[in-house]
Amino acid sequence: MRAADRRQLAELEQLRRAIEEHNYAYYVLDAPTVPDAEYDRLMRRLTEIESAHPELITPDSPTQRVGASPIAQFGEIRHNKPMLSLENAFDEAEVAAFGKRIGDRLRAAGFDAGDMAFVGEPKVDGTAVSLRYEDGIFVLGATRGDGSVGEDVTHNVRTIAGVPLRLRGKRLPRVLEARGEVYIPKRAFEELNRRAAERGEKTFVNARNAAAGTLRQLDPRITASRPLNVFFYGLGEVDGWDLPETQSGILKALQAFGLRTSPEWELLEGIQGCLSYYETIGKKRAQLPYEIDGVVYKVDRLQWQDALGFVSRAPRWALAHKFPAQEELTTVRDVEFQVGRTGALTPVARLEPVFVGGVTVSNATLHNMDEIHRKDVRIGDTVIVRRAGDVIPEVVSVVLDRRPAKARVVELPSTCPVCGSDVVKAEGESVARCVGGLYCAAQRKEAIRHFCSRRAMDIEGLGPKLIDQLVDQDLVRTPADLYDLTADELMKLERMGEKSAEKLLRALDKSRETTFARFLFALGIRDVGEATAVALARAYDSLDSLMDATEEDLQEIPDIGPIVATRIHSFFQEEHNREAIKKLLAKKVHWPKPQAPSAVAAHPLSGKTVVLTGTLSSMTRDEAKEKLTALGAKVAGSVSKSTDYVIVGESPGLKAQKALELGVDVRTEQQLLDWIKAAPE
Repeated sequence: MRAADRRQLAELEQLRRAIEEHNYAYYVLDAPTVPDAEYDRLMRRLTEIESAHPELITPDSPTQRVGASPIAQFGEIRHNKPMLSLENAFDEAEVAAFGKRIGDRLRAAGFDAGDMAFVGEPKVDGTAVSLRYEDGIFVLGATRGDGSVGEDVTHNVRTIAGVPLRLRGKRLPRVLEARGEVYIPKRAFEELNRRAAERGEKTFVNARNAAAGTLRQLDPRITASRPLNVFFYGLGEVDGWDLPETQSGILKALQAFGLRTSPEWELLEGIQGCLSYYETIGKKRAQLPYEIDGVVYKVDRLQWQDALGFVSRAPRWALAHKFPAQEELTTVRDVEFQVGRTGALTPVARLEPVFVGGVTVSNATLHNMDEIHRKDVRIGDTVIVRRAGDVIPEVVSVVLDRRPAKARVVELPSTCPVCGSDVVKAEGESVARCVGGLYCAAQRKEAIRHFCSRRAMDIEGLGPKLIDQLVDQDLVRTPADLYDLTADELMKLERMGEKSAEKLLRALDKSRETTFARFLFALGIRDVGEATAVALARAYDSLDSLMDATEEDLQEIPDIGPIVATRIHSFFQEEHNREAIKKLLAKKVHWPKPQAPSAVAAHPLSGKTVVLTGTLSSMTRDEAKEKLTALGAKVAGSVSKSTDYVIVGESPGLKAQKALELGVDVRTEQQLLDWIKAAPE
């Protein structure tokens, strides 16, 4: 290499380091060290050199933030560690209940929870992202999506100046996924809408929509032209790096890596500290340069987070405490009743459209007749309507001094507005229900959707829109009718070609072979979820014996109380339900004969608590869970002292390490297969 080339290469590296240091000072520390003119001079010089020597351009060069060419569509990214949602609280009582729940759980797990610390952060109103760094270099950016699968927005994330293309530090993780919230500052949002209005273009409703829409532009150059920023708050997948012991330690580590964290985060003492923080941030809300809709509390100790685990798709150790909802006045034009899957009639207020919380609201829930009577809502009333975040708008109260003389009292219909069947309201219940069951078109659609869902009969390709067409065209009235569908009938439907029809028919045929528990869950019996269906399948060795069981018999099953027992018994006593089941069996829907309760009880896994970690090569995680529960085991999501076995697949996570620390028995996938093979026929 010539001396001149070496000098230029040295200058190139010096420029890149200097620019990244200035970016870090400006975007992460909020303390710029040079004027804009000097920053621009350095960037121009770097661009000059790279233009003359394009072979020297690297993916982490500061010049690579400019938008690339437009792309045709976004690819899908599966999150190795799901991006979870948060439980919401709207008042102090709910926050206190959160504190009590986690305190009770921690003490039950053997921890001294008397001195609980939390991390508090503003809940930024933007769009969630996950950024993947490999050996310190940014390689992938994805949206949250449904929590399991997001969209590939790498090109757009690369344009965000607050996102480092290379992490700071010398000992960097082999893999680090940083989770954060992309947002657009208030002033930038106002300017964006002002320019759009001047050009006669559509404006954004709120800053959150602007951030989400900008991040999902197919042309990254548009994203680059808009001043998005980001705060990081947590981690996804991590490899080759020892995690800190606390959430606050994670935030400090993120900052040290050059990943921007909220300057407003604080370490809080107990629930009272959380409530004080909520009040403090609430007072600052209007002055903050970005929109927030509440604050987030997270248990500080990661060990405690692991012990608390998750419920559904939300962690038990975190809570979003929302600020008071935005409210507006409007009038009730009418009240209509919608019919749900279980036949529940929900009154919905049709409103004079009003702009609330960033959206135009024309409908609001009234919950049930008891709520209507309690609030004394009448057609024609002026009401206060509330929209809290993404929660369904609701009517809060009536402005009585504006009530017109001709305001009409809302009455519960005596017959179903969909099918004309009787409507009944059981004593002691607030919800009225249509008794039409599977014969009611409204219930029919929802019942069939549930029947086809992944955790029920798992009929791939039979989505809501297709089900709507099948029911609307009277091709399907009960679940059994699905198995009579022909290719000719399917090909007449919208967006259904020959290949799609054949694929769906194969999926339907495959679904005929199921499990007893899945079949029971698929029936849609009120209050019978997956766990209850498993308990029923474990307790009865045939469908006939279950259908003939008395309420007293059913209450003998663990975790089934009198209310659920009544629901199950009533369901099987309804003749049209028995007829629907008979039709399904006639269509050759079947399952292996359930093991007798005594056989299950004799299995080594019966009554044991099992945790799965890592990737299994012989089956999916859901399949393994089904097989374990069929053997009488309880499958948990986190490792604790009460765990009996941890089954480890490929690339296990922290659960395997925690099992070793707690002395929990660790088993391999092969040992799991041996257990399954040893199950009695």
